[in-house]
Amino acid sequence: MSIILGIDPGCRFTGYGIIYQHNREVSYISSGCILTNTTELSTSLKLIYNGLNKIITEFSPDCFAIEQIFMSKNAYSALKLGQARGAAIVAAVNFNLPMFEYTANQVKKTIVGVGHAEKNQVQYMIKMLLKLSNKPSVDASDALAVAVTHHHMSQNKQYIN
Repeated sequence: MSIILGIDPGCRFTGYGIIYQHNREVSYISSGCILTNTTELSTSLKLIYNGLNKIITEFSPDCFAIEQIFMSKNAYSALKLGQARGAAIVAAVNFNLPMFEYTANQVKKTIVGVGHAEKNQVQYMIKMLLKLSNKPSVDASDALAVAVTHHHMSQNKQYIN
């Protein structure tokens, strides 16, 4: 039994998804977005860090899974994304949460079955897998997908070893 916090980092919208894992089953706990609504990078990073501190304090996850950074055509965008990711990682590390990283292709392949799936396909599958009445926002569904991917990867390791 464990609670998994999944994160889809971003400077404007950082998605989070929290699931409960019991044996091979998962269930939905919560999801949403940390909205920064600012063009000041330092303020965005502070809001991401503080927002995750509140979420971690409220839900007491056992581990933290985050999407790895991908190489963007725009180096400035990739750098900002990396900084948002860093703020999220520092928040989790300050709570001594074990951290796990997954590429976007790993997440999409685990959730949809195709490594280059569209965001709406991920949303649909998350809605179905977690038996949700509505599709979560794109950022929240991506974060839930990271959490579910960690669940699947940890289950595979458990049964392989």
